[in-house]
Amino acid sequence: MSVARVRAPRWRTAVVLAAVLTTIVTACANPALPAAPRGPIRIASGSAGGVYALYGGALAHLVRQRFPETAAEPITTVGSVENIELITAGKAEAGFVLADIASDAVTGREAFPGGRPIVALARLYDNYVQLVVRANGPIRTMADLAGRRVSIGAKGSGTAVVSERVLRLAGLYDDVVLAHEEISPSARALELGELDAFFWSGGLPSEGITGLRASTPVRLIDLGQTAGMLTRQYGELYTETTVPASVYGLADEVGTVSVPNYLVVHRDLPEPAAYWLTRTLFEEQPRLADVHGEARRLDAGSAIMTYPLDLHPGAARWYRRQHR
Repeated sequence: MSVARVRAPRWRTAVVLAAVLTTIVTACANPALPAAPRGPIRIASGSAGGVYALYGGALAHLVRQRFPETAAEPITTVGSVENIELITAGKAEAGFVLADIASDAVTGREAFPGGRPIVALARLYDNYVQLVVRANGPIRTMADLAGRRVSIGAKGSGTAVVSERVLRLAGLYDDVVLAHEEISPSARALELGELDAFFWSGGLPSEGITGLRASTPVRLIDLGQTAGMLTRQYGELYTETTVPASVYGLADEVGTVSVPNYLVVHRDLPEPAAYWLTRTLFEEQPRLADVHGEARRLDAGSAIMTYPLDLHPGAARWYRRQHR
C-alpha cells in the first residue's frame, strides 16, 4: 500500500519562509543580551538627609532583587568628590556625582590633579544650591553672612565645592566662620543656634531640610545673583533657576543655581554591568520614584546629555536599543 505524499499549499510555504526570514533578521538586529552581572555592585551615594542616600539605597536594593548573584549595596558617603575617589580606587562600581565635580575630575582641576577615569551611565536630575537660615534670624541676604557661623558642607562633598565658590565670588569666604558638616548635623546645629546658616546642594525636597522645618521655621537666601558669575568662572554646567515656594512652604520662590547629577562609573567597568545598571534605572523607575520624586525626572532623551563625560559603552548600548 502506497502512501501519498501531501504537498503543502504554496501560500503556506511562503508564510513559513517569511517567518524564518523574519526570525533571522530579528536575530541579527537583536544580538544576545549581555550576561547578567555578578559580584559586587557597590553604589556610592551620599549622606543621610539627602536625595543621594535615598536614591542610591533604593537602586542597590533593586539591583540585588533583579540579580541575586550580585552583592549590590549602597555606600554612605559625604558626596561627589568622595564618590569619584571610591570609584577610581576600585572601592565602588558606581556613584552619584554632580556635573561640576565630574567636570573637574575628567579635566584634572582642583581636587583631581591628573584627572580621573570616569564615564557616565545617565543624567538623573538637578541639584539646587540651598542656603538655609532661621526664619526669625537676622540673615536676609548673602551680605548678612559676614561674621556668621556657616556650614559649607562636609569635606569631599559637592556642596562644599559649590558653596565655597559662591562665597568666594561674593567676596565673603574670608569673612565667615566656616564649618564643614553634612546636612543632618548642620540642620541640628541651626536648630540649636550653634550655626547661623548652612549650604546644601541637593534635590527637591531634601529630607534634612523638610525635617528641620517640622521644629524650626526656616527660609532660603536668594542666590540667583551668583549664577552668572559661576557660569563665567566655571562653565555652562550651572543654571540660574528658582526653588518653588511650594517645596518647603516658603512665602515666595527663591533664586538659586542648579547643577545636573550623573550616575558615573569607572571607564573600565565591564560592559554587562553598565548595561544592566542603566536598564535597571529605567525599568525600575516607578519603584525608585516611590522612594523619592526626583527619580521621575529620569528621561531617556535627556539622560544621554552627560557633558563633559562620555557615556560608558554598556550604557550607550542600552540607549541604542531604545531608538531602533
